Amino acid sequence: MSDPSTPGAHMREELLSQPETWARAAEMRTEQKMLPSSGKRVAVIGCGTSWFMAQSYAALRETAGHGVTDAYAASEAFLDRDYDAIVALTRSGTTSEVLEVTRQVTGRIPVIGVIGDPTSPLVDLADEAVLLPFADEQSVVQTRFATTALTLMRASLGLDADVAKSIADASAVLAATDDETLTTADQYTFLGRGWSIGLAHEAALKMRESSQSWTESYPSMDYRHGPIAIAAPGRITWQFGVAPEGLAGQVEATGGRFVQHDIDPLADLARLHRVALDRAVAKGLDPDMPRNLSRSVILDA
Repeated sequence: MSDPSTPGAHMREELLSQPETWARAAEMRTEQKMLPSSGKRVAVIGCGTSWFMAQSYAALRETAGHGVTDAYAASEAFLDRDYDAIVALTRSGTTSEVLEVTRQVTGRIPVIGVIGDPTSPLVDLADEAVLLPFADEQSVVQTRFATTALTLMRASLGLDADVAKSIADASAVLAATDDETLTTADQYTFLGRGWSIGLAHEAALKMRESSQSWTESYPSMDYRHGPIAIAAPGRITWQFGVAPEGLAGQVEATGGRFVQHDIDPLADLARLHRVALDRAVAKGLDPDMPRNLSRSVILDA
């Protein structure tokens, strides 16, 4: 176990535990059945990291043919669209915007909470509560709760082979040593396609939160419509999953570095978690207590 006095000790312990927590979520068949069944029209809401995981789940669910699935930042949700259910994703269960949406739709649209803290107010407000206390975290910067929740959601869609691959890939990545040069770029842009767009947005957020770094994120195809102008020597463009044909060469022509790993995109996010942590520590920062952030955003009434 890491020394809790070491900067980032909680984040390191938690991110390294991801293969274990993913495997546990993959076996939670009863909880998976609590999520909306195939054919239901679903809105998925969250804030920050949870919103990005909502984007990934929405893309996976709709692509797999299970029905219309929209992802919203909880503060910007359009809920008058005949949804059959709302999935509210939140580690703390205390985020103001998520609680407000839940109260607004009480008695009108069923809310299924996917929650890390079983003592939170959302547990009682939601119609159903999927609890993941074993994936809850002490670090302010999220890693394992978000990815464990997404793993449970992937498994609920019948994507067991993909989940198994993600666990095996993450186990291998986290048991190995990272390329140290991944931590030293001047700037990072993260890209994804389909369900990995949410992962790209989350990677950019994670690097910003942890190490106060300049990061951007885009759908891979849209990157060439302007954002590629930022690529340059000393900067990294990191693709989650399969890249569009020719994109690597276009980035390399700028002098920038194109990074892509032939592993499950969620496992690649686990790799990025460690890169972000190592970059933060090298800069003398503590991602367990990042600047201007707290575990949950609770707004004044």
